[in-house]
Amino acid sequence: MKIIIAGGTGFLGENLEKYFTEKENQVYILTRNPMRKNEIYWDARTTGGWKDILERADVLINLTGKSVDCRYHEKNKQEIYASRIDSTKVLQEAVNHCSDKPKLWLNASSATIYVHSEQHLNTEEDGMIGDDFSMNICKSWEKEFFKSDDQKIRKVALRTSIVLGTDGGAFPKLKTITQLGLGGQQGRGTQMVSWIHIDDFCKAVEWIIMHENIKGAINVTAPNPLPNAELMKKIRKQLKIPFGLNAPVWQLEIAALFLNTETELLLKSRNVYPEKLLKSGFFFWYPDFDKAVYDLT
Repeated sequence: MKIIIAGGTGFLGENLEKYFTEKENQVYILTRNPMRKNEIYWDARTTGGWKDILERADVLINLTGKSVDCRYHEKNKQEIYASRIDSTKVLQEAVNHCSDKPKLWLNASSATIYVHSEQHLNTEEDGMIGDDFSMNICKSWEKEFFKSDDQKIRKVALRTSIVLGTDGGAFPKLKTITQLGLGGQQGRGTQMVSWIHIDDFCKAVEWIIMHENIKGAINVTAPNPLPNAELMKKIRKQLKIPFGLNAPVWQLEIAALFLNTETELLLKSRNVYPEKLLKSGFFFWYPDFDKAVYDLT
């Protein structure tokens, strides 16, 4: 296959590129800082010479977006919003001008689209979507993506949870704080954590590509979310760290200021279930956190 990954130089993009390249697919990366032969310059806002690479593509994957690991002041809020909406909009413009359009377009979204929920398990059909900055970003992102309905292009929004791997994402940070003796629960510890192993993430993307009946918004997350306190306990057990100091909310608020981030990333309860993937027959290599953390350590 010919696969284009926009914004593909981050943790997810690098792993997808490796996964599909090892299977002898052609993978091209759209990036602001091209360094290799398969990388092509784009600014994620305007069309340019990069649009020609979309011709006769089998799959377009858009992972572009400013990291939410920052303080939510007005400047960052605007950049988080614009980076997602503008890239989706300009890719649609480029696709519209293709004489031989991509067959499938996967656009990043987030499991954060669902409300804070410790009891209700959010599926695609029965998910509770609310109204705050993070949820509204996701809603606007998906609205922009699905606004243009071209019957020739299958579109899938990837509502991805926290992706766990050894070479990026959240897990190396969780491992480090646990090794420092700070691996207790964050806040009350009852907030649910939806997660997925990076290998399952790549496999899920491939599964979606190969199954033409899958379209619309898809939860890309392992089927067994767990409370924050339990997750941290399992990491401590695997690393053989006997204790971990708990971090109450007030401490997290102070730490977030110094680390230039937001406590929402740790305290929001993401209780999400991959109903559509499972109903389509997808099999998780790492359905349970115990197996995932064992592999990652």
